[in-house]
Amino acid sequence: MLDLFLVELWRSLLMLRRYPLELLGAVVTLSLIFYLLFLGARFLAGPGAEFGGKLEAVLVGYLLWTFTLGAYNGLAFGLTEEAQTGTLEQVFLTPYGPIPLFLVRNLAELLGHALLVLLVALCLMPLTGAKLAFPPLVILPFLAVLLGGYGLGFAVGSLALLYKRVGQLLGLSQFLLLFLLQAPGEGLFALLPLTPGAALAREMMAEGAPLRPWALLLACLNGGAYLGLGLILFAQAVRRAKATGLLHGY
Repeated sequence: MLDLFLVELWRSLLMLRRYPLELLGAVVTLSLIFYLLFLGARFLAGPGAEFGGKLEAVLVGYLLWTFTLGAYNGLAFGLTEEAQTGTLEQVFLTPYGPIPLFLVRNLAELLGHALLVLLVALCLMPLTGAKLAFPPLVILPFLAVLLGGYGLGFAVGSLALLYKRVGQLLGLSQFLLLFLLQAPGEGLFALLPLTPGAALAREMMAEGAPLRPWALLLACLNGGAYLGLGLILFAQAVRRAKATGLLHGY
């Protein structure tokens, strides 16, 4: 499994090196979207409006959304691309199996996602005047959110495996992700995917609060539960795709 991770990591690094404009374009686009929304909100609020700590909280939610999109979209887009190029069946014939392969591939691409989030944060902080803290332990709630993102990605990936084209669904569901990452992590909201980890990350980065162990445990349990559910749905989709012959053609 280590050799598979190293190969996928090298593949991810090669993609970053050979297509730097893709990363630059993503940074510019994501930064511009948030900045235009920020300018529109400030214009509607009137001159001299102050957002207080809400700006930092919204920015953290946006960064989490950027971080999670790669985990959420990556599997579905990857399956669609493999199906279009005719290499989907070869992927499923690897000795590792499809689920370990895609898990390792997502982990290998984590470096690129983290670099994207960091660059977007560095662009938006001076533009908006937001001040974010970056304590080292904030990576733990980020990883808890990532677990849930991978779970949702495998769930949508099961639809991509069976129905091939799910681009419209992915586009609409991205807005739902943004709501989940901005929702409070208390009460019934704590049962929704991504929300406990996102709420904890907002506390640490926007308010400078320390890491709360029980909140982190809840976030990890939430992320692990949705990851397990996504893997179960994907495994069922793999069995159905093999039984109905959906892997060899597009």
